Amino acid sequence: MSNIIIVYHSGYGHTKKVAEAVLTGANDAGANGKLLPVGEIDDAAWAELDAADAIIFGAPTYMGGPSADFKKFADASSKPWFAQKWKDKIGAGFTNSATMNGDKFSTISYLVTLAMQHGMIWAGTGMMPSNTKAAMRNDLNFVGGFTGLLAQSPADASPEEAPPVGDLETAKAFGARIAAVTARWTGR
Repeated sequence: MSNIIIVYHSGYGHTKKVAEAVLTGANDAGANGKLLPVGEIDDAAWAELDAADAIIFGAPTYMGGPSADFKKFADASSKPWFAQKWKDKIGAGFTNSATMNGDKFSTISYLVTLAMQHGMIWAGTGMMPSNTKAAMRNDLNFVGGFTGLLAQSPADASPEEAPPVGDLETAKAFGARIAAVTARWTGR
């Protein structure tokens, strides 16, 4: 069983909801997944990250990039970077923003760069987009992410109202994909 840590920041609860869906998908696919909010990282949590087979990064997109709280975690990861403790782990990522675009790709690009700095092996969604005339908002991968999972929550929606069901189902499928990729990579 692969150990997958989902390390994330959620400012209003929407990104946490996406993280929980990713966790459900990973665990349903046979992984041993765990959520780790960036505000709760202590020495034991750093050790868990170092021991994980895969790390999935999650951050809301604020003003065209990851939140400051997530960035603080990323900057603090220079200690494991220096010792190359995350090298050759599977890396993946997701983001959520208020608009359909919201410059989400800037955040995903930041997460990819963070993983590359650590020498990780990046895994994308592996999903085709829902891009036909018959496509509906609750279809899988309606937002169309390839490099990472993309979700959308209107700014005035509560976490009970958003992200939409389709984005949460996409998050579950993404979690299952990362579990499968990790199992294939680790042989577990």
